[in-house]
Amino acid sequence: MVWHRRPFPLTTLGLLLASLPMLAYLLFPLLAMILRINPSTLLTNLTNPEVGQAIWLSMVTTVCSTVLGLGLGTPLAYVLARRRFRGRSLLTTLIELPMVLPPSVAGIALLIAFGRRGLFGTWLNDAGISIAFTMLAVILAQTFVAAPFYIKTAIAGFAGVEREFEQAAMIDGATPAQVFAWITLPLAWPVLLGGLVMTWARALGEFGATILFAGNFPGRTQTMPLAIYLGFEQDIDLSLTLALILLGVSFLILWFVKAILQQQVTTP
Repeated sequence: MVWHRRPFPLTTLGLLLASLPMLAYLLFPLLAMILRINPSTLLTNLTNPEVGQAIWLSMVTTVCSTVLGLGLGTPLAYVLARRRFRGRSLLTTLIELPMVLPPSVAGIALLIAFGRRGLFGTWLNDAGISIAFTMLAVILAQTFVAAPFYIKTAIAGFAGVEREFEQAAMIDGATPAQVFAWITLPLAWPVLLGGLVMTWARALGEFGATILFAGNFPGRTQTMPLAIYLGFEQDIDLSLTLALILLGVSFLILWFVKAILQQQVTTP
């Protein structure tokens, strides 16, 4: 007699139990951080001048770096999405490299390039222009590590636009610039917007490149991640306040991007 094993059914309860360890591991540290700080302490720290300066500086620099990524990254993304040329794969890889580089490497690279004794920074220094350890250095560091997220997303957005719509507009007499402004950009905009939000979020959380290239000077280059690092050694409650702000902002950003992507999927 030949015995046949019946397959073990993967029940919903079994899958849930198997998922609990990883789920608990990912959520428990976040929950512990939320429960650690007293609400009254949180409100008190929100009025702290150091917290206000860090939040203000983070908002200003991340908006600047996101706008810079949009203005300079959009033409590059469009070329990479619509043109095929020798070396395109290598160029795309180099553009995406800052996404996987250790932040410390990015900071050193920027310092060697734009520092007072850097490759390009020497000329700037002779002209009386100093970039390193200024607010401009914060913006450049954020742009360097965050703009590739937008460029990569924008490439996919432009590549996903149906060429028939653009060709129909050109047949009707529209110029290439008009086709881009009236057809390509509006159709790709939801994807571009998602890329911009992720770019802003990456810039908001930037730490390693910023501290090496811009330093950690309160009121001048100290963004929220840098203030968290300094506060961890001096005032843990101050660090927790800024960490909770970043946690809430990151959650809302991810939720917003997922809503955009879900809308793209469900829209016929």
